[in-house]
Amino acid sequence: MTRVAAIDCGTNSIRLLVADVDPTAGTLVDVDRRSEVVRLGQGVDRTGRLAPEALERTLDASARYARICDELGVSTIRFVATSASRDAENRDDFVDGVKALLGVEPEVVSGQEEAALSFRGATGVVAGQHPGPFLVVDLGGGSTELVLGETVPQAALSMDVGCVRLTERHLQGDPPSADERAAAHRDVAAALDEAAAVVPLARTATLVGLAGSVTTVTAHALGLDSYRPELIDGAVLPTDVVLAACDDLLGRSRAQRAALGFMHPGRVDVIGAGALVWHDVVARVRDEVAAAGGSLDSVVTSEHDILDGIAFSAAERTA
Repeated sequence: MTRVAAIDCGTNSIRLLVADVDPTAGTLVDVDRRSEVVRLGQGVDRTGRLAPEALERTLDASARYARICDELGVSTIRFVATSASRDAENRDDFVDGVKALLGVEPEVVSGQEEAALSFRGATGVVAGQHPGPFLVVDLGGGSTELVLGETVPQAALSMDVGCVRLTERHLQGDPPSADERAAAHRDVAAALDEAAAVVPLARTATLVGLAGSVTTVTAHALGLDSYRPELIDGAVLPTDVVLAACDDLLGRSRAQRAALGFMHPGRVDVIGAGALVWHDVVARVRDEVAAAGGSLDSVVTSEHDILDGIAFSAAERTA
């Protein structure tokens, strides 16, 4: 077993997993798993740059993660940065800051590698419980990755739609107006058209959703009064129930969302957009599968995601 740290820094949150990994056996045991909403991608879609206050929040969280890694005796760290830092002109400020704090350079991975890491993390758990091919959907703040495969990715695409990007671009109303929703739906539809040309959605046997927007929708669909990962992880919900939960969250005001016991405060303003994206992805995949003569009656949620994939890859590097 190798004790590794995986850090995933996305557009909305920065997350840490410290785990004991046996890459030969393919096993991973959590030691510490945590997340902070830092909104690194604040304004990047509009300005093309990381905002100074967003960079400060992210580096403060990175410093806390560095202390945890030291305390837990981590042997190796892999820090992966995704959509916001890929897009920013001043990403070198971010890279230099992380390197000074953690002693490793953050890897600003491509959308394709991000998708592959998410697939590895998710299917390591669900593959033994559900039939393939799997369509793994990692719905982030700035991008959404779609990956189809059995044991390895066979087709993947990173779409430039996510909960932060669409909120900043379209969903300013509280709750969003019909016109704002329509504009956001058009963006997602256009992205899914491009994705469908690369990823054969109709081949999906099991649809797996990852990341905070999806797990929050799942908590809502389950009627939870607090966030309970042990109930959310592996949840299998009817497709119609998922779509209804998405619509309900999108239609609520921010005050109504904040009152939900499972809602993370840092997700209140962007969960409407996250729910919209997840609704449109689920509906599109269901329709594509039906058009090919199949059926997609349920959706699986996984708490195992890109973090797990990063941890496996970090352990393999040291093996």
